[in-house]
Amino acid sequence: MFRRNASSGRMKPGLCDAIVDHWVITFAQTSGVSNGGFRQGKCAMMEPRGRPEQDIRVNVDQLPVGTTPTSPKPDAAPTLRIRAVMLGERINPSGLEIGAPVSSTPAAFRVHAGLVVIFRYGVVVLIGLLPSEEKVVLDSLKPRVIGELSPHEEETAQAQLCKDENAEVIQPGGPINLAKFSDDRLLLIADALAKSTSLARDERRVAAVFDVIEPFARELGEKGRTPRRRKGILQLIGNALLVQQRVAGRVAVAEKPDVLWEKPQLDRLYSRLEDEYELKERLDTLERKLKVVAETADALTDIIDTQRSLRLEIAVVVLIVIEVVIGCIQILSGTH
Repeated sequence: MFRRNASSGRMKPGLCDAIVDHWVITFAQTSGVSNGGFRQGKCAMMEPRGRPEQDIRVNVDQLPVGTTPTSPKPDAAPTLRIRAVMLGERINPSGLEIGAPVSSTPAAFRVHAGLVVIFRYGVVVLIGLLPSEEKVVLDSLKPRVIGELSPHEEETAQAQLCKDENAEVIQPGGPINLAKFSDDRLLLIADALAKSTSLARDERRVAAVFDVIEPFARELGEKGRTPRRRKGILQLIGNALLVQQRVAGRVAVAEKPDVLWEKPQLDRLYSRLEDEYELKERLDTLERKLKVVAETADALTDIIDTQRSLRLEIAVVVLIVIEVVIGCIQILSGTH
């Protein structure tokens, strides 16, 4: 079918050339590519091998209409999963050794490829750990928990690496952008997330206290009298005092973490974290609710004490009257 030209070393076109021409025309009609583009490809295929400068190359002009050249997608930014778990009222981290120490206040340890931060007010923050590794850490801390909670209070967040330190922003509902995953930055996130988790627990407890106050206030408004359940009111005061002592003493939401004393340049990042989790606003709201609870409990207690004093005075008056009556009877019986 082919005959070789001795002078040029190429094969003369024969039947194969006709077949190739027919294939080019047919494919061009079905794919929408111009015949010229395929003829260029055909000529390139007919050239002898060993000449890389004439290899087949696909140009943008040869692409079908409506086709956009694609480029490789950039790699996704590295992310870290951060999980805060409130195990109980308190955790004692003294003498704990679960990994290489990173910080003493709060107690932080390097565990596997992640970080574990333990707060004395009962919250553990797990950063960059697998679920199986998290379970092992939480199980090892249970013997050190005082006043274990069931179910546990939890919050999660995502930290994402960004290229520029000025791009350290927190998108609403999105990840926390960090210039680098340094221990100082991760400790700041752990502090804010732990405080947010603790506040969520305290907000739930204060809401439960308000549920107890409501029946007392309704009965006082509708019937003009207070219930005689002095024990319930005392429990109400006790719960309010516990929440108030926890917020003001143990958690210290208004105080900034110790990391900022050593790295004041990270203060802007912590301010953004405070705004994201609304720590100051939630603390102010919680304190106002606690003040209302304390004032309501004091008012109910005063009313109950007044009622009891009135009953006691009535009993004393009744006893005096009885004694006077008995004395009069004895005097009258003696005269007769």
